[in-house]
Amino acid sequence: MPFQIIRNDITKVKADVIVNTANPQPKIGRGTDSAIYAAAGADALLAERRKIGDIAPGQAAATPAFALPAKHIIHTVGPVWTDGRSGERDILRACYANTLALALELRAESIAFPLIATGIYGFPKDEALNIALSEIGKFLLLHEMTVILVVFGKKTFELSARIVGEIDEYIDEHQERALLETEYDGRSAGNNRRGKRIIAETIPQSLDQMLDEAGDTFQQRLFRLIDASGMDDVTVYKKANIDRKVFSSIRCKVNYKPSKKTAIAFAVALELDMPEMLDLLACAGIALSKSDKFDLIIAYCVQNGIYDIYQINAILFDYGQPLLGG
Repeated sequence: MPFQIIRNDITKVKADVIVNTANPQPKIGRGTDSAIYAAAGADALLAERRKIGDIAPGQAAATPAFALPAKHIIHTVGPVWTDGRSGERDILRACYANTLALALELRAESIAFPLIATGIYGFPKDEALNIALSEIGKFLLLHEMTVILVVFGKKTFELSARIVGEIDEYIDEHQERALLETEYDGRSAGNNRRGKRIIAETIPQSLDQMLDEAGDTFQQRLFRLIDASGMDDVTVYKKANIDRKVFSSIRCKVNYKPSKKTAIAFAVALELDMPEMLDLLACAGIALSKSDKFDLIIAYCVQNGIYDIYQINAILFDYGQPLLGG
């Protein structure tokens, strides 16, 4: 898929470009910078870095990757967080935008980022994540490239406390209801205190019923929805985090059977409401369950109007679930 989040050591990730959170001066810093120098070969990399000289915050420059499994290292200097009123957010956005623009110039097909400025520079992790997702998303709507966000440890990656609290409540509430309904032969366990529909209530109760109600194949229904949306194919597959080759395969195969995460990705890209999403999934013989954490996260996002697939994938990653796309 074009955008991925993985947990790994960035020095071990195979990509055309590895992004280094660099020291402004041509010397070895701490954290990611130190790890990249050590893995690439400190003496050779530092000699190349000295040819560049100082790099201003928000700017980016490239060197060879030496011993890293990459072609280039792009060095970008993140902002030091002071009070949030000193241009830190604009500088961080520039780090991503300038790095991606330079990767294009280098004809890179893939690039691996750490979460810039969240280490010793102290940028709040939830805000840094949102800026990274926003800038990467804007870039991928216009360009073809595989962008990998590399998270080294659990403490590196942080969603907003508000979203985590709401999702935890939503999951607990619906899983508890699913358990009670099982124990009491499907009788209602009471009204959802947040006034939201339980996703399983709109799911057909049997495969026979689902097949009887099915008319279009998934492919046919998908392209009718795309036509009705007013979006072009490119916009839809990019918003769905779907590879162009996968999309071309779907276009050519009327009986294409998508994976669950691919089917949901298209529903998200088209910003379908819950009944519309369930209808599209049913065309592929896919249903959602109110006892499955992945399904509940998707339901939470749809019911709360969260259709940014990068944000949804960040939530799924944080909860240890598969990412949307293909």
